[in-house]
Amino acid sequence: MKAIRIFLRSFREAFKSVFRNFSLSVASVTCTAITLVLVSIAILVSYNVNHVTKKLENELTIVVYLEREATSEQAQNLKGEFEKISNVEEVTYKSKEEWKFEMMNYSPTLNSTLSYLSENPLLDSYIVKVKNVKYLRKTAEKIRKFEIVRSAEFGEGTVERIVSIFETVKKITLVIVIALVLVTAFLINNTIKLTIFSRRSEIEIMRLVGTSNYAIKLPFIFEGLFLGIIGSIIPIILTVYGYIIAYSKLDGHLFSKMVSLVKPFSLVLYVSIVLVIIGALVGVIGSYKAVRKYLKV
Repeated sequence: MKAIRIFLRSFREAFKSVFRNFSLSVASVTCTAITLVLVSIAILVSYNVNHVTKKLENELTIVVYLEREATSEQAQNLKGEFEKISNVEEVTYKSKEEWKFEMMNYSPTLNSTLSYLSENPLLDSYIVKVKNVKYLRKTAEKIRKFEIVRSAEFGEGTVERIVSIFETVKKITLVIVIALVLVTAFLINNTIKLTIFSRRSEIEIMRLVGTSNYAIKLPFIFEGLFLGIIGSIIPIILTVYGYIIAYSKLDGHLFSKMVSLVKPFSLVLYVSIVLVIIGALVGVIGSYKAVRKYLKV
């Protein structure tokens, strides 16, 4: 019962302290909100980059063209050899007749050209899907070594540059998120330190009358929790409405139909939860460190 009373009293004291030290609380909440808005933007960018990268990985394939004189038996054996390559996930055969039919339906010009020819000029092929696009080039080089393989194409150069750019963006956004979380912790930590300094006489009296360290620390920890949660409210509102509006205005795509954005509902819910958790944890940890270091209780 005593622990519950201390808990409830600390909760009330922390709530009152937020309003009693209103100017400090506003400064802390404002700075926290600004940094969490930036954290939100970084998370949204990172999540969408991951989404585009995964989509790209699923769509990127190596098109392997076989020599014209390759027999059906050789082609069948080749499929088994491809599947033995560690980075190969799926191998699909595509005959020259399938290519011809697909290209004839693609445009009227190709249709008339291919219809005019008495012999199919296209080649039998395999569509090879890889597990990791980072090793696309190495996989293609291994495939090219097989005897009846004429070529293995995967958009060499362009694909690698795109993958490299996305990887760089992911790393940068991760660093930004970590840096901004640390900044938020620093701001709340300083606010709590100022609050502690302004109440040093009160705290000294509490110690003299025998108040436990736990009872002294707890209100400050709750105060940090409140500041962190309150500071996350504005970023959450901006995230929800901002992303939904941006998604609607851009029609769900960025730059082109190839770069599709993540649908708003699940993403904004995820980011909102993350922002509340970051705000709360940073507030609690920042307050605890401030109390422990500067009160020496």
